[in-house]
Amino acid sequence: MSSIAYHIPRSIGHDISLENEVLLLRNEMLRLFEEEQSFTSDLVIEISCKLDLKINEYMKLYGIECRI
Repeated sequence: MSSIAYHIPRSIGHDISLENEVLLLRNEMLRLFEEEQSFTSDLVIEISCKLDLKINEYMKLYGIECRI
């Protein structure tokens, strides 16, 4: 499986918010989907997994429970 380097831009001296990080990962996943034309490509899955982790981090931080 190929790996991509995903760098989230940061302003000098300022951390990006968790919410913005989720949005950036989502946009990157959508861009890769359009490029790859597949939700099952290795690159799309890799970003999707990172996005899942960030969404879980966000939900824990704000006390949001997932009820399925």
